[in-house]
Amino acid sequence: MDRELYHKVSEWFEAHRESMVADIVRLVKIESISQPGGDETPFGKGCLRALKEMLAIGEEYGFHTENYDDMVGSIGAKDKNWVNLIGFWNHLDVVPVGNGWEYAPFEPIVREHFLIGRGAQDNKGPAIGMLYMMRCLRDLEIPLKHELCLFVGTDEERGMEDIAHYTAHYPTPKLSMIADSGFPVCYGEKGIIEGRMIARSCVTEQVLETHGGSAANMIPDRAEILLADHAALREELTRLLGPDAPSGQTKEIDPEREANPAGGLGMEWKMEPEGIRIIAHGTSKHSAFPEGSVNAIHKLSSFLTHLDTLPYQDKEIFASVERFSREYYGEETGIAFEDTVSGKTTCAATVLTLEEGHVCLTLNIRYGITAKDEENICALRQCGNDNGMEWKLERNSKPNYFPKEHPAVERLTGLYNEITGLDTKSFVMGGGTYARKLPNAFAYGVGGMRESQEDKEVKKRLFGPGHGGAHEPDEALNIRLLTEAMKIYTMAIVELNEIQL
Repeated sequence: MDRELYHKVSEWFEAHRESMVADIVRLVKIESISQPGGDETPFGKGCLRALKEMLAIGEEYGFHTENYDDMVGSIGAKDKNWVNLIGFWNHLDVVPVGNGWEYAPFEPIVREHFLIGRGAQDNKGPAIGMLYMMRCLRDLEIPLKHELCLFVGTDEERGMEDIAHYTAHYPTPKLSMIADSGFPVCYGEKGIIEGRMIARSCVTEQVLETHGGSAANMIPDRAEILLADHAALREELTRLLGPDAPSGQTKEIDPEREANPAGGLGMEWKMEPEGIRIIAHGTSKHSAFPEGSVNAIHKLSSFLTHLDTLPYQDKEIFASVERFSREYYGEETGIAFEDTVSGKTTCAATVLTLEEGHVCLTLNIRYGITAKDEENICALRQCGNDNGMEWKLERNSKPNYFPKEHPAVERLTGLYNEITGLDTKSFVMGGGTYARKLPNAFAYGVGGMRESQEDKEVKKRLFGPGHGGAHEPDEALNIRLLTEAMKIYTMAIVELNEIQL
């Protein structure tokens, strides 16, 4: 690595850190949850606002921008040499807010060196960071053998229809890099199956409503049920959970601790005009990396199966929900699998709804690169039948695999290790990025940077357990680590001068 050049790049980013943060704030202020239909925009007015704001920022710095049908935008040169183009891809849509925020999700605020707000880390901060990387290369007049262009989409979290539309109608770069994972090179991504287990029997009139979770790719931190009021139920809940929570108040809840099946921890109940509401609290994480989370749907359904005053028919339905939500590796659904390339299949129950009397449970599954998806789907269908439910497939996104032997994988992994002093290896992950929808594409950073002791101490002061991460309440971007990551990314592009695309 050219140490003198790295020093110049570092000085440039330190000098532009504050303006980079200010531009990220401009994007995080926009509530860009993908919500297609109904307002004459592809994915909702918020996503379109975020796209236009990002393109405006690019134009302010002298780049040519293009808007592809209000779904995808590009920032780069006007006339693109597609056969010699490296494309960088980020997304501007965000997951739903969820519950339990201490900070306002769309009123970004900087505390010490963390920028807090939904989308700051995933993926608006990195999107601005990549724009600044391109500015740095241009301002320092670093010679490049390949053209560069930044692309931003607006439907990554919901289903990637933005990229499906783009690739069907427009040319793609010769090589694409997605800044939406951890360092170093992520050369493979597990396949993603999403679908719903739908109870064949309807609930009784005792169950008025139930719901939990807000997005298919988030472990739910809250689940609840509204039951018809009667004295025996009130008596049992008082015995198990204590008195009902006063109106407008919430009891002190410790969602990290497992609830006794007979009740107690992480649970509360309230009297309402319509009936009795029982609420389970958990901790949220990205469904691709569920370890350490507490699934509120499981906590609620487990409690209901032990509730003596709930009708047997309802308990049977929620027993199936409890079974499908009790673990994260597909053992209960018959799809457990592990390979040396991609590790274990994950299977997370993420959304609970009641539709026309039928309980519906969304499963978000990340299956191994060598797993057979049709076998998984057949197993899910059979498992549903065995548990009084019908499996309905809604999405099957095939795995992505970029050749591990490609010289870019070794060189970019080596560069990251040289700069950080680490000894990391390229990897496969359960998360899904735009790489699975683009030809000749892989993910590279900008997450996974090593935290300092100071970082850890600041996080402990600012955030409680289950807070501060991507898809979590109080999502936060470590500004210091983003700055360091963009220095690495800038040097990575220089490194690719030696690579034939």
